[in-house]
Amino acid sequence: MADWTDAQRKTVASVWGQLDAEIGAQALARVLIVYPWTQRYFGSFGDLSTAAAILGNEKVATHGKVVLQALEKGVKNVDAIKSTYTDLSRLHCLTLKVDPDNFRLLADCLTIVIATKLGAAFNPQVQATWQKFLSACVIALGSQYV
Repeated sequence: MADWTDAQRKTVASVWGQLDAEIGAQALARVLIVYPWTQRYFGSFGDLSTAAAILGNEKVATHGKVVLQALEKGVKNVDAIKSTYTDLSRLHCLTLKVDPDNFRLLADCLTIVIATKLGAAFNPQVQATWQKFLSACVIALGSQYV
């Protein structure tokens, strides 16, 4: 996986420290709105027929929090991301049968939501480090698909 400098570890932790639970809900909602084919994995979530329905859907908000809880494990184990996500990768691959490209879509939407929240503090260097982190997470989440 990726090699991390102390500065990069601090940057990932710093970005993480500025986030709140709403970030996960906003990012997941954005995925479901912008990439509507991803909704097929959330059939039990009820009404996902419009952007307003998705944004107001409590199950989307709750699962967004679950996504952030999983991401926190990566933040806390940045040097062991692949092993951190082995079980989650296996679940999504074997049981849920989620297309692994959806992890990239979620990472992209998460980056957009974070950039909107942090503004100028999410400068190119910070963004590059954060995207390196998310890329490592995406690769780890896709590791059981091979």
